[in-house]
Amino acid sequence: MIRKTLYVVGGVTVLGFLLFGRSALSYVRTSGAWVKDTVKNSVPVEFEIDRARKMVADLVPDIRKNMHVIAKEEVEVERLSKQINDAEAKLEKDRTDLVRLKNDVSSNKEVFQYAGKSYTQAQVKTDLANRFERFKTTDATLASLKEIHTAREKSLAAARQKLEGMLAAKRKLEADVENLEARLKMVEVAQTTSEVNFDDSNLGRCKDLVTDLRTRLDVAEKMVHSDSTYTGEIPLDEAAPKNIVEQVTEYLTPGSSKVAEAKTAEKEIK
Repeated sequence: MIRKTLYVVGGVTVLGFLLFGRSALSYVRTSGAWVKDTVKNSVPVEFEIDRARKMVADLVPDIRKNMHVIAKEEVEVERLSKQINDAEAKLEKDRTDLVRLKNDVSSNKEVFQYAGKSYTQAQVKTDLANRFERFKTTDATLASLKEIHTAREKSLAAARQKLEGMLAAKRKLEADVENLEARLKMVEVAQTTSEVNFDDSNLGRCKDLVTDLRTRLDVAEKMVHSDSTYTGEIPLDEAAPKNIVEQVTEYLTPGSSKVAEAKTAEKEIK
């Protein structure tokens, strides 16, 4: 089906170029979009869900790579923190030594004793100048290290946030794929239910049999109650017909309509 579609579109494209020249570009764009939609709609949903699940699984290498980058950066930040701490400690000692030498030079002494050795004032001044230059260099380096440390900490925090975002997005995508698969199964069940014709003939026959048995038992119960009822006796519980005396008198009175009817019937019989 797809191959036939491509043949048709290819034929339309060539014909468009032959007939319309540059204006055929619009046909090319339209036909390309049409082919894309046709191919996309022809792909089964199950295949697309499996493809989405694989794409989500393929995010794992990227996540692990980012985790490795973050771990490496954490090590570098820790190393930089230790370097800053060591530099601060050394700078503090150098500051103390500078203050001591400065005070000694300011005392106008000619000879100074340090660690059992004697030094002239000129030597002390020269050493003070050298120490001061190194101190300024160390101080500037420490300030630069602190700036680098701050920048790398911000970068590390951003990387961690990005990693958390990727993990959260991956978990959401996994849930979305599972939801899509569940919806697909529900649709398949609904389609299967609508297409299946159930054979309920046995169920109908069972219902008919139960109804027939119920009727037979009702009849049997009525027969049992009928056999237990005695006939030929005066029903004491039944009320006498209304105006029975009047009815009998009227029927037996000579000349009444009932007597006349009885005599006429008797003559016809004879």
